[in-house]
Amino acid sequence: MSEYELKVATRGNHAALLPVVLIVTSINEARPTPVVKITYEDTALLQDGDKAIVQLTSGSNSVFGTANVIQELTTHFPFLAGKDSKQEAEWISQLDSLTTLDFKALDPVLQRLDAHLLMRSFVVGYSLSTPDIALWGALRGNRVAVAALKKGSLVNLTRWYRFLEELCPWTSAAVESMNAVAKEKKVAKSKEGASYDIALKNTENGVVTRFPPEPSGYLHIGHAKAALLNDYFAHEKYNGTMLLRFDDTNPSNEKQEFEDAIVEDLALMGIKPNKMTYTSDYFDELYDHCIQIIKQGDAYADDTDKETMAAQRWDGLPSKRRDLSPEESLAHLEEMKNGTPEGLRWCIRAKISFDCPNKAMRDPVIYRCNPAVHHRTGSKWKIYPTYDFACPIVDSMEGVTHALRTIEYRDRNPQYQWMLDTMKMRNVQVWDFARMNFVRTLLSKRKLTKLVETGLVWGWDDPRFPTIRGIRRRGMTIPALREFILKQGPSKAVTNFDWGLIWATNKKYIDPIAPRHTTIYNKNVVKTTVTGGPATPYSEEKPRHIKNAAVGMKKVVYSSSIILEQEDVKLFKPDEEITLMNWGNAIVRKVTTNAETGIITDLELELHMAGDVKKTEKKVTWLATEGQDLVPVELVDFDHLLTKDSLGEDDVLEDYLNMHTEFREEGLADCNVADLKESDIIQFDRKGYYRVDRAYSPGKPAVFFNIPSGKSK
Repeated sequence: MSEYELKVATRGNHAALLPVVLIVTSINEARPTPVVKITYEDTALLQDGDKAIVQLTSGSNSVFGTANVIQELTTHFPFLAGKDSKQEAEWISQLDSLTTLDFKALDPVLQRLDAHLLMRSFVVGYSLSTPDIALWGALRGNRVAVAALKKGSLVNLTRWYRFLEELCPWTSAAVESMNAVAKEKKVAKSKEGASYDIALKNTENGVVTRFPPEPSGYLHIGHAKAALLNDYFAHEKYNGTMLLRFDDTNPSNEKQEFEDAIVEDLALMGIKPNKMTYTSDYFDELYDHCIQIIKQGDAYADDTDKETMAAQRWDGLPSKRRDLSPEESLAHLEEMKNGTPEGLRWCIRAKISFDCPNKAMRDPVIYRCNPAVHHRTGSKWKIYPTYDFACPIVDSMEGVTHALRTIEYRDRNPQYQWMLDTMKMRNVQVWDFARMNFVRTLLSKRKLTKLVETGLVWGWDDPRFPTIRGIRRRGMTIPALREFILKQGPSKAVTNFDWGLIWATNKKYIDPIAPRHTTIYNKNVVKTTVTGGPATPYSEEKPRHIKNAAVGMKKVVYSSSIILEQEDVKLFKPDEEITLMNWGNAIVRKVTTNAETGIITDLELELHMAGDVKKTEKKVTWLATEGQDLVPVELVDFDHLLTKDSLGEDDVLEDYLNMHTEFREEGLADCNVADLKESDIIQFDRKGYYRVDRAYSPGKPAVFFNIPSGKSK
């Protein structure tokens, strides 16, 4: 749990809001897990007295106002303070003057900053400090200041502004997240929710999108958003083309099984790509491009070991092989292509920069050796392009006009553009959107694979998994899935959704059509005699859904011998009138309890059909034990696989695995349940919605998976 909370009035002046929001974001970015929770309030002021639009709370202590909150943060997080506190404080004091929208008042401040930055990369000292972040935020939140920067006359200030944006890519993401949250709160007030009604740039010559999954696992709910978004822009918004391209560049992890499943899952979601392609279709062309980029001097061969390379990239140090000649690098590429022992030691790296502030630009690997057999090309190739190299090139070659990428790729967007520019290829418009995350849920394919391979789950269609097949097996309907995802819109706000939201959407679809049935738990079931009940059992045809006649009819059996659940009977009082659901009222006449265990073994009720069901406190389910063959059932419920809402980078998966996630109850159900088929969705009265995972057969109970309704338990 976060020790601090920052509340932000999103309708306040953004030039005053953003300095604080970005400083807090920098604090959270520096920690394995966020330590300051940010809450956005849809209001103009948090406290009228001092016109505060930001509030920092720690325990019972609260601080209001931009300057006060920054000072408080600097006190609690000393790393925010630099070596020259006096000069830093002076620049922080200028924040208020950057909130005005009067250009005449704003211009002198901008001119002063521009002059100050003439020979400087940072506002104070020789490294990033709090004034840099705060001043950048104030400028970003002031539309007049942004317009002034675009004119190009403030050369030094513009250079610094862009440098900060590249150095700290999370700044732009934080701004967009705040703006998106504010917009989403407005959208939430409408019944229709969000939509993808947003214009892409440069659409006058048509729109071609692509969905590029790797066939190394099953589609999960995060992929579903990407697929639906590409489908929407291509087929609904612009009447364009959508490509399904399998990024099959890692033969060690890919299988035909996954490819087939992805195609099937897309079809289930109503997504019909115009064309299906493979990155492997372009292996020859990609190899030629690799040769070209080496000859240009824009790539080199490297045999630095993986650990050393990672350390050098992190520290901004050049590889000892960085200055290899193109001829030497091409010779090593040939060894790699042939899969020789020597070739296996080498890779090819783009020669972009070894010390760029954006670490994604630090000479990324673009080709690596892998002798594994490819599921499509067999043993033809021993080298394969990385996604970062292949994706922009194939996008350009296939005529993709708009590459939709999740926001975690934002740091790699300059890399994407560098590849196209360096290869002198047609440009592709990159458009970011936030992936959909859910609390206590893994979306990492690598971690999901680990759970499958270690046997902690049943497989990729495990109902605890966020895969399309997993949530469908749990009882999610495709229309509900589509509605929920489409309602989120093309937001760039990174949000951890609660599963209750999507299951509540699902309930709207299943409740009107789910047949109603009855089941009684076996454990300590109470045998009950109903005085005044029928001398011989009889049955009546009743609606399977009281509000929807189209669902059909079911057989309800009445008898003087019935069973009730132990937990219900324990609450009965002598001579209390209760309601037997779908029958009538009855009066409790005798309760027999085992003196040693305290368990109720027998019950006598007196039928009272004249009683008013509206006046009884307790309404219970029951089943006749005569006149029908009760169906043995297993009711299965599940918990989340994780014990923590969101894993941080340093969190060890095994430390947060929930080892008790499956709960089974045996019971008996009414005779109609014997006719249910696999995947049927029903409601057991007073228990909830269920999907048939295994239909009943003689000797084998029917198995039902509980479908969450969106309510907290």
